[in-house]
Amino acid sequence: PVDRERRMQNVALAAALERCAAEGAVPMAVVATAGTTDFGSIDPLPEIAALCDRHATWMHVDAAYGCGLLASPTRRELLDGIERADSVTVDYHKAFFQPVSSSAVLVRDRSTLRHATYHAEYLNPERTVRERIPNQVDKSLQTTRRFDALKLWMTLRTMGADGVGQLFDEVCDLAAEGWRLLAADPRYDVVVEPRLSTLVFRYVPDRVRTSADVDRANLYARKALFASGEAVVAGTKVGGGQYLKFTLLNPETTTADIAAVLDLIAGHAEQYLGESLDRAC
Repeated sequence: PVDRERRMQNVALAAALERCAAEGAVPMAVVATAGTTDFGSIDPLPEIAALCDRHATWMHVDAAYGCGLLASPTRRELLDGIERADSVTVDYHKAFFQPVSSSAVLVRDRSTLRHATYHAEYLNPERTVRERIPNQVDKSLQTTRRFDALKLWMTLRTMGADGVGQLFDEVCDLAAEGWRLLAADPRYDVVVEPRLSTLVFRYVPDRVRTSADVDRANLYARKALFASGEAVVAGTKVGGGQYLKFTLLNPETTTADIAAVLDLIAGHAEQYLGESLDRAC
């Protein structure tokens, strides 16, 4: 279960862990999220870490989206507790503004990864370890892969971590401004105030309609907008209802851009509702 901000309820987690203990089961791991895909929600990491310590349970944090906060000069505290994780996954092609793909899994104890090591005579025989011969096969689960780390290395050498963090702050600030636009616009319903750079919302007509009509209007607006070539808006479902989503990861985007797209969405949705009303008559 999650709370109003779509974060894991640590009380529910505690109950689940206690239930495992009572049943004689061993909880293998707890997976916390630092930046959910839809809402950018960050689970209560310090509380989750404390529960994992109490139950001797592995703590993993999925920070694929929220990893940019690590370099943020103003929002780093949102990830407090992540340093207590046993493992963390990050997608640099999201919050670190890298081309697809550039990802990593980080572990507290590097010896943990020995479980994923396999030696094949034709590829990485064990003697190469004894002879200290460098072997890239042991660096990744993907035997053949591109040098994706070069992108991140070049960015950090050019901009530094502070530069990346400032850019991530800019898109988070933009999302906050977008939320204020949506909250003040009677045409739209916005789900939660963003912590990162996503906005989940939907068009709601001023005339009373069924929830099915609202869903169809939002789906139509999204498709029509895409077909027009003017903008691309993502979609998701919340409580069974159809919603739209902005994923703001371009620091060059402005609030004027957001306002313009909102007007386009409303125009397409109103057109659909008007045509459906005419058909009904």
